Amino acid sequence: MSFRSAVITFPGSNCDRDMAVALEQVSGTAPFRVWHGDAELPGELDFIALPGGFSYGDYLRSGAMAARSPIMQAVIAAAGRGVPVLGVCNGFQVLTEAGLLPGALMRNAGIRFVCREVPLVVENVSSLFTRCYRKGQQITVPVAHHDGNYFADAATLDRLEGEGRVAFRYADNPNGSARDIAGVLNEAGNVLGMMPHPERAVEPAHGSTDGRALFESAVKGLVGA
Repeated sequence: MSFRSAVITFPGSNCDRDMAVALEQVSGTAPFRVWHGDAELPGELDFIALPGGFSYGDYLRSGAMAARSPIMQAVIAAAGRGVPVLGVCNGFQVLTEAGLLPGALMRNAGIRFVCREVPLVVENVSSLFTRCYRKGQQITVPVAHHDGNYFADAATLDRLEGEGRVAFRYADNPNGSARDIAGVLNEAGNVLGMMPHPERAVEPAHGSTDGRALFESAVKGLVGA
């Protein structure tokens, strides 16, 4: 059974090819490449990915304009039907701006671009995206962002933690993210936003393969590969 995935490209996306390559390497099937101006997604998708980059040049707010792109109505509808949606870096920003995840992404605490490998701790291993990890496992995944400081009010953070919706935490918080949060799930568990780039850690040439298990989790969970 094939794995039908799609990668959305916005003006200014620069990690869409990385995401597509990672999905093809793990699933064996190339994803559909979908332009932000399209009104519809391919049918019967198993997985949707919103990649990193600087959609619309990060004007207004990072992800704010991309969240209003025509394709996002189809993405929101698909997420509502239970289709898994992964947003990485700028994709995470788009998910919060589109209302698919709570909170917002703000400027890094040091007001500078951060680009390096960071250690993460896996918090949730029961989600579609994380079931191939171990609870408390420390992994290494690259980050590359200027607005990666996850922020939400105290009540929202308490709810995320109480409901087990924190997927990953920073072991070495590079951006001042609230409570070290690096990845957040929606209430249904089928939408994940994360700042670090798992698609840049799927093969030995990357220096780490710790991101591969995220994609393997999804493929095995959805098609039993």
